Amino acid sequence: MRICVYCASSSMVDRKYFEATETLAKSFVREKIEVVYGGGAKGLMGQLADTILENGGKIKGVIPRFMDEIEWGHKRVKDFEYTETMHERKAKLLEGVDAVVALPGGSGTLEELLEVITLKRLGLFTRPIIILNTDGYYDPLEQMLDRCIEENFMHPRHRDIWNFVREPEEILQTIQSAIEWAENAIGFAVR
Repeated sequence: MRICVYCASSSMVDRKYFEATETLAKSFVREKIEVVYGGGAKGLMGQLADTILENGGKIKGVIPRFMDEIEWGHKRVKDFEYTETMHERKAKLLEGVDAVVALPGGSGTLEELLEVITLKRLGLFTRPIIILNTDGYYDPLEQMLDRCIEENFMHPRHRDIWNFVREPEEILQTIQSAIEWAENAIGFAVR
């Protein structure tokens, strides 16, 4: 199995987010899951890569050249793919993955997450999207997505696009039990 993980590069975040990332990374290694991520060395990205590498797991970084030039790239990750743009990076992160997991993050993580939700809404990406809602971090996003449905900007069936979980230990089981999504999802009508 190959999983794309979206996560933050900020090192200033609360320790609980680092702990959740470490727990998740160890579970991926135990289950022999290959991880694809944004290639960073700091913050939750660094924690994810460090934990996977220290425990003998497999991880691939995807990073734009301009970010690597300012030394944002993780030096110990051996499997790297370099892109010219952020748009190309996002597309490469999704190639051949079996699921996407979003950890808490800032504007970059939110942008990646909302794009993959949109791609799934259109049937262009059909794999599970799991959002790790550590300590309620993503509660406002969950409320906003619910409001999109309540206000008829999205169909109730679109709730099946994503799954929110509270603990990293729930992620793999949630991926396994995620509702199948079809390429014809673009046809799901809004009320």
